[in-house]
Amino acid sequence: MPDTLLDVNLQQVADQELAGTWRVASRVLSQADPTTALACATQLQLQPQQLVLVLDDSSVVGHWSVERDALLSRPYLQLSLPEQTTTALVTRLRRSAMSGQRALTLYFHSGMELQLVQP
Repeated sequence: MPDTLLDVNLQQVADQELAGTWRVASRVLSQADPTTALACATQLQLQPQQLVLVLDDSSVVGHWSVERDALLSRPYLQLSLPEQTTTALVTRLRRSAMSGQRALTLYFHSGMELQLVQP
C-alpha cells in the first residue's frame, strides 16, 4: 500500500526542505518555450547554492535561492541559468509520514508547471 502524501504548510516550511534531487514527474508547458532547459529537464538538483538541470543528453549548471513574498510568506524559487533567469512559485509541497517520499509543484511566470518527486 503506497504512503499517503500530506500537504506541508508552505508558510512554515524551511528553505532547505526544498533542496535535494527532484525527478520531473510531469510538466504542463502552456505558453512556455518548449526548447528551454527548464522545459526539457528530466531532473532538478537543488544543491546548496547550486542548481543542476539534468537533460536527456547533458546538464546545465546555475544557481537557485528561495525568496518569500512579504504579505503571505509564500516561497518562490529564483532560478538563474546561463541562458535563462526565472521565478517559480512553490504551489504545493507534500511528503509522506513513513517513507520520506516527497512531491513538489512549481508554477512559472510563463505558465509552465512542473510536478517533481523524490526519491
